[in-house]
Amino acid sequence: MKVPVSIPNILTGIRILLIPVLVLAFYFLSPEWRYLTAAAIFAVASITDYLDGYLARRWGQITPFGAFLDPVADKLIVAVALVLLVESHRSAFLAVPAMIIICREIAVSALREWMAKYSERRGVAVSFVGKVKTAFQMIAIFVLLASGPANNAVVILGYILLNTAAALTLWSMYLYLKLAWPDLTSGMVLPEED
Repeated sequence: MKVPVSIPNILTGIRILLIPVLVLAFYFLSPEWRYLTAAAIFAVASITDYLDGYLARRWGQITPFGAFLDPVADKLIVAVALVLLVESHRSAFLAVPAMIIICREIAVSALREWMAKYSERRGVAVSFVGKVKTAFQMIAIFVLLASGPANNAVVILGYILLNTAAALTLWSMYLYLKLAWPDLTSGMVLPEED
């Protein structure tokens, strides 16, 4: 099986490879280096997220493999970072939005898979709300990783940004469900799955 090699796909692969590096840095570096290093690793991953999509579009290198792997890489690194943050901050102001974001990603991924298989609306473009949500989410995670579990204005800003991202996450999920609702409730009989 041949994997399409291109710079955008390599950048996506780097983002996936940064996940264990992020976890190792978070747990094995000394406290004075742990948080800033984790934030720097997450920042590099976020930059590769922007770059791989930009370069794939600019160079005409959008591939089915890249279209599959890019959102998977995004969801994985965000979910892992949120789990690390929930453990270190131990705050409902962080745990609740993290839960909302992770649950939404699972639900929307399942909905997209269902739509690709059964719906007349095969693809769903990323909306403006989704892009704003992603920006708030990435900035919030970076700020919270860099700050550690402190109790200061920067952490409060991170909590506000993450809770705003969670609200936008719910809104974007509503938009997906609204689009899919006619097909979900059409009464069509689907083939049995294994």
